[in-house]
Amino acid sequence: MTNRKVVVTGIGVVASCGTGIESFWDGLCGTSQVGDRRVIDFDPSIYFENPKDARRSDRCTQFAIAAAQMAMEQTGELTATTDRSGVFIGTGIGGIETLEEQIEILLEKGSRRVSPFLVPMMMPNAASAAVSMKYGFQGPAENTCTACAAGTHAIINAARLIASDRCDVVIAGGTEAAFTGSSIAGFTNMTAFSKEGISRPFDLDRDGFVMGEGAGILVLEEKEMAMARGATIYAEILGGASNADAHHITAPSPGGVGAERCIRLALEDSGIQSGSVGYINAHGTSTPLNDLGEAQAINSVFGADGPPVSSTKGITGHTLGAAGAIEAVAVVMAIQKSLLPPTAGFTNPDPEMPPINLVHNEPVEWTPSPAISNSFGFGGHNGCLVIGPAS
Repeated sequence: MTNRKVVVTGIGVVASCGTGIESFWDGLCGTSQVGDRRVIDFDPSIYFENPKDARRSDRCTQFAIAAAQMAMEQTGELTATTDRSGVFIGTGIGGIETLEEQIEILLEKGSRRVSPFLVPMMMPNAASAAVSMKYGFQGPAENTCTACAAGTHAIINAARLIASDRCDVVIAGGTEAAFTGSSIAGFTNMTAFSKEGISRPFDLDRDGFVMGEGAGILVLEEKEMAMARGATIYAEILGGASNADAHHITAPSPGGVGAERCIRLALEDSGIQSGSVGYINAHGTSTPLNDLGEAQAINSVFGADGPPVSSTKGITGHTLGAAGAIEAVAVVMAIQKSLLPPTAGFTNPDPEMPPINLVHNEPVEWTPSPAISNSFGFGGHNGCLVIGPAS
């Protein structure tokens, strides 16, 4: 990052464990469940001025609009001009629910019955576009589509827009709603899902991930501008990094070397030493290869006695492209609460895994300090975001 510092002045979240930051936090510190982690009792109409706009938006976009509204309600009155206000929202798949519905209509009723809103509803950039129009933001409105690293990449890229003096405010995060027949069948047939429907990151008996859905949004703002208007500052974005394994389309690089390199790059970008890191929110998907590789990477950088580590996917499930953004929200809330969420579902250490300082059973009190949020996606996409308390 440059001399222009980037802070968080708004937080919004939609997740299976709770919508809104307080409900979400209570859910993160609760007990895990068995099965898919779907968002229930979600009414998108309350987040749209025109009910037609809600119906003409995929569930993926609806989640983003809802989380963005929650975040913007916290920010107070922004002073940035609209042309220096942007949006950067990631997704792994985009509007797949709409796509699948319309393919069924095509096959059953013919091409003339396919909705004219199919394309604008299914495109991965739909969420960014919808949020920019809702708030009239005329700066960059962009999308990252880098699988499970998309939300983290979006926040890093958004912070860089501010740090590089292109923007003063950016609404950033990730969103996903991929509970469709084809996506579930695809993940099932590639044996990515837990056969028992249990998310237990880093556990000896982990056997795959449990899918979730939702959105996480942060309002990022240039620090001096935020302070001048008396904004509440929840955290600071210290830096971040991305790289590629260049190894395999779904498997991480052997020994977690790509993830390790990304963590080191993020620390370098943030200007902090590994010993200054006080918490790691792990990608921790509950899959055999990911958790092993990530533990190897964390152990290589920080050693066996490194900072506390937890994966919140034991509660939220794996929300794919939204995961990194929802977990960034979890880190900001951990800073606000001076409390680290546990790794739900973990009971048995894996003797084949290098030791890491895993938080489990109960939340742990901590003195907020720089924290890392890891995201590693299919395609070998790695992202590491460094977040610190407001200074």
